[in-house]
Amino acid sequence: MKMQTLTIHHLVKGEDLNHHNTLYAGRGAEWLVEAGFIAASNLVPPQYVLCLKIHGMTFSRPVDPGEVIRFDSRIVLTGRSRLVAYIKATTKGEQTVDGFITFVYIDDHGKSRPHGITIEAETAEEIELQERARQL
Repeated sequence: MKMQTLTIHHLVKGEDLNHHNTLYAGRGAEWLVEAGFIAASNLVPPQYVLCLKIHGMTFSRPVDPGEVIRFDSRIVLTGRSRLVAYIKATTKGEQTVDGFITFVYIDDHGKSRPHGITIEAETAEEIELQERARQL
């Protein structure tokens, strides 16, 4: 299966801010997980997707109130039951934050189960993201 990028947007409002009047990292993490979850849910039923681990979340610049933050997410690597998402967020065309998250495909009893999905990396960027995901 080819990698598919899904996009969501969030408006940064007053309730999303920290004491520096920029996007609170906790809210950014919430949105990062949401974007990754949506990418995973595009491949398997959402009721069977469980977040296992946020591998990292690196902010490269602050996000100010009133900015619209765009999250592009895609599943870059799969295993027997895992789905590894890469999420990159931008504002005003500049990268703001990125990170990897592992989700697990589960059954009705919360146990991992095989999903049968294989992701094919085609471009140099996809190959590099897949290799980074393997290193996690």
